Order: sequence, then structure tokens, then C-alpha cells
Amino acid sequence: MSFIFVTVALDMLALGIIIPVWPTLVKSFTGANDSKASLAIGLMSVLFAATQFFAAPILGVLSDRFGRRPVVLLSNLGTAIDYVIMALAPSILWLYVGRALSGVMSASIPTAYAYIADVTPPEKRAGAYGLISGAFGLGFVVGPALGGWLGGFDPRLPFWVAAALGAANFLYGLVVLPESLPAEKRRVRSELQRANPLGSLRLLRSHRELFGIATVVFIGYIAHEVYPTVYVLYGQHRYGWNTATLGIGLAIVGISSVVVSVLLSQRAVDTLGARNALLSGLFFGGVGFWMFGSPSTVLFWIAIPINALWGIAGSAEQVFMTSRVRHDEQGELQGALGALRSVAMIGAPMIFAGIFAYFIRGGPSGIEFPAAPWYLAAVLLFASIPVAWVVTGRAQVAPAVPEAS
Repeated sequence: MSFIFVTVALDMLALGIIIPVWPTLVKSFTGANDSKASLAIGLMSVLFAATQFFAAPILGVLSDRFGRRPVVLLSNLGTAIDYVIMALAPSILWLYVGRALSGVMSASIPTAYAYIADVTPPEKRAGAYGLISGAFGLGFVVGPALGGWLGGFDPRLPFWVAAALGAANFLYGLVVLPESLPAEKRRVRSELQRANPLGSLRLLRSHRELFGIATVVFIGYIAHEVYPTVYVLYGQHRYGWNTATLGIGLAIVGISSVVVSVLLSQRAVDTLGARNALLSGLFFGGVGFWMFGSPSTVLFWIAIPINALWGIAGSAEQVFMTSRVRHDEQGELQGALGALRSVAMIGAPMIFAGIFAYFIRGGPSGIEFPAAPWYLAAVLLFASIPVAWVVTGRAQVAPAVPEAS
């Protein structure tokens, strides 16, 4: 677990470093035209999600066939090369190439989740997945702050540092990271018909609980996109926040996520049971989103740790799902979930951005209602609670599954 934690933390730190300077680099090719820069960033985000949609299932199946270690190492090396490409980019076309490669190489994260299922018994997986979520939060707390400082010297410098972190991650894995999937537990042959987004969804439909929980996960993926889509614009428009205040808010979001993921996930599952932890996490996530829509800045700040309790549900979801597939299907499962995440990343931002733009213009009543995207995210989570209640009603955390293909 310590090996895979360091791998994910370095990966997220490298990603976080480039966040503050990414718009600046794009603008260097589009001039002072913010409209063109915004369109380019949006198209690159869609390109990233689309390439991830196709690549995640393929690499997931390959990790079931050849092991987790080669896929993680390939992803880390590819990520380092990707950041070098963007650091040297002579034109905006190369930034598009870099984002496409980023989407392919992001498979290290689903493979890391499969790695956890290989080395952790079902009753301890909530804490293990919480630890990895903590690595996500740590990277997004430290990374943007470091990237903002480095970008003050040169907007391309953070990309070089990110490339160095990717290379260090590759070398670390090459020397230290052990293989988690023994040869006798691997898939006997790669099934190419399943190594694609549509084929991988067959696994999610393999039985009722798995499909139901995957539905809850997908709804959560959609709701989560309100954060990157609306947070900055909402804070500026409704509260008049400056960049520093927005950054403090994001730091509190990351810290709250780390605390919940690392300290509370396993305890919640042990104390409440996986089912009640899942339902409670969804409830608190919905309440937090609802409070984000308040005109009071005090309630907004209070809502951040409440919404962070949603992370308990994520760990419980992984406990349920990973317990329902074989060792040689864990990579395929995470690849399928990665494909669902990509679909949400493509469609949800357009929905939330469109709703925000419509309601700050007055909407049908002529009265501004900037909270609409947050309320929609809350409704989505609240709507997923009865789905989770039904599909986990008779579910056991660790049902018997065949160990061989």
C-alpha cells in the first residue's frame, strides 16, 4: 500500500502543479483573446476525456492479463514524456497532442485501484481506498500552490517539474514497486472484445448489485463535475472572491478530503457497515452541495467539510464492487468505471455550465438564481440514495466469487 500510495501521490502532485499555469500557456498561443483560450481549454478537456474513455478499458484488461506493474510503469513513463511535449510545445496543436496522451496515460489511477483489490482483503479495502483518495487530495493541495509559485518564474517551468516527477515516479516503480497480481491469478488470455468501452460494460451488467452500484457511481461522477465547472465562476459572481480566496477554498476542499478519506472511511465502514456508510456518505454529499447554493459565505465554508463526508460513500462503493469480481477482472472493472468517468467529464460540464449561464441571466422568471448548478448536483446525489438502498438491501460485502477464469 505504501508503494502504490507514493505512486498516486506523485502522479497527482504532477497534475496539480500544472493547473495554475495551464490557462496562461494556452493564452500564449491564442493571444489576449480569452474567448479563444476558453474554447481551446474546453476542447482539450473533451479530448482528454474521450481518449480516456477508449484507453481505460483496454489498459484495464491488459493489466488483468499481464499484471498491474507493467501498466503502472508504462503510464508513469508516458506521463513524463507527455509533460515534456507540453513544456516544449511550439504551437497549440502540440498542446492538443499532450492532452490526448494525458487521457491515455491516466490509466495508472484505475490500475492503482485494481492493485489495492489484489493486496487488500475486502474488510480492509475501505481504508485502503480512503488512503488513495487521500493521495489525490494531498496532490491537489500541494500541487497548485507549488505550480503557482513556479509559474511566477516561467509558465513552462511547472511542466518541466511535472515531467521530472513523472520520471521519478517511473524510476521509483521500476526499482521498488512489486507486482500485485500473481501469474496464476491472471486472465489466461486477453479478450479483445471486452477491451473497449462497450465490451467492458458487460462486466458491470454481470449481476444486479454490481450494476446498481455502478449506476450510483456514475450519478456521483456527474454531480462531481459541478466543482471544476462552476466553483471559480460562482465564487467570483456571487461572493466577489478574488484569486487568493478561491485558492484558500480549494485548499480547504483538499484538506477536508484527505482527513475524511484517510481517517474516517475505514472507521465508518467498520462502525456503520458498508451499506450504511454508503448511504450516509451520499446524504452528506447532497447536503453539502445544497448548502453551497446559500447566499451566505459562512454556510459555504461550513458546507465544505460536510460535502467532504461524501468520500465515505466512494470507499464503500469500491468495497461492494471489488468484492463482486474475480482477481483477473479487477482491472477490467476499474477500466469500465474509468470509461463511465470519462462520459461524465464530457457531458456534465456542458450541463452545469449551461445551467449556470442561463440562470445568472435571469432564467424564466427574470431573477438571478446562480445556485441552480449546486442544487442540481444535490438532487442527483439525493436521487441516488434510494437506488443504493435497493441494490444493497441483500448484498454482502464479500460474496463468494470464482477465482479463476
